[in-house]
Amino acid sequence: MRIGELARATGATARALRHYEQAELISSERASNGYRVYDERAVVRVLNIRCLLAAGLTLEDVRVFLPCLDGDVAAAPPSDKGLRVALERLAIIDERIATQTEVRDRLEAALRERTGRDR
Repeated sequence: MRIGELARATGATARALRHYEQAELISSERASNGYRVYDERAVVRVLNIRCLLAAGLTLEDVRVFLPCLDGDVAAAPPSDKGLRVALERLAIIDERIATQTEVRDRLEAALRERTGRDR
């Protein structure tokens, strides 16, 4: 299938698919006209990549899951390395949330001080 067909089948953009390919998460062959051609199995792989990205992982994190991207990632038993990556990513996200919460609280306090009212 061509890149547009894979994009429609997975809900990804062609740009995202090229990005996944550049990150070596998916691969394609080139047709005689130069178009990218993907194997039918790429649909499952891209859906799994999108699922992992939606869960908060980065493309670099997703690399750890390469051995199981062609199957049911959600049902596969977690590897130690996969769990470690997910826990590390969760810690980073928690830290970012804490930092943003502090910034919001400072801004809210400054506004309250200046206006004398809550929001």
